[in-house]
Amino acid sequence: MRVLIADIVTEQRPVGDKLPRETDLAVQFGVSRGVARECLRAMEERGLVSVRHGKGAIVTAPDEWNLFDPDVLGALLDSALGPNVLAQYVECRRILEVEAAGLAATRAGQPDLAAMADALTRMEESTRRRASRAAEDLFHEADTAFHQALIAATGNRALEVLVRRIHAALLAARYPLARPQYRTQRALPEHRRILAAVAQGDPDAARAAMEAHLETVAGYLGEYAQAGGGS
Repeated sequence: MRVLIADIVTEQRPVGDKLPRETDLAVQFGVSRGVARECLRAMEERGLVSVRHGKGAIVTAPDEWNLFDPDVLGALLDSALGPNVLAQYVECRRILEVEAAGLAATRAGQPDLAAMADALTRMEESTRRRASRAAEDLFHEADTAFHQALIAATGNRALEVLVRRIHAALLAARYPLARPQYRTQRALPEHRRILAAVAQGDPDAARAAMEAHLETVAGYLGEYAQAGGGS
């Protein structure tokens, strides 16, 4: 399935193209016809193809694709579209999280603040570990937990569900924008300022702190694009 998704994302199989039949896919990949059928069904669920009776699986337009699916997002990040997709995610976070920080500052209770503080502590601890993929995973998990705790502090469950989907997808997208060498100077102080503003009940300061943090992320995205990320 990942091979076929990559073919679609890179336009080796353009919009309107017909994928091979189940029997042909089974032979091509050395799998059973049942596995090939499940592959096509999974791709249809992700919006990549439209399966029509008598016509087979037809590649759909990009605006039909599920950008929250890790396999779809992973293929996009590995393509020339990667920087543009990441820019959309960062823009989406700005629209939602800046205002969410202001709401959290007016609504956060002690359990919310404790959850944010715990996540921040785990972020700090991960930066003191020897550099490794495991340490990176710990940092990103704690970073995500911090932002999810902030969203939970708004008390808006619809927003919490929506942003959770974005953060889950972004776990696959965080590594291209990771800058471990800047964490003690940028990421950690930025998160401390967000927490402090929320704890002080200052919505304007919380919005400004979140905006500054996401501006840093946008800067990393610019560097990634200039370096030819995803191409």
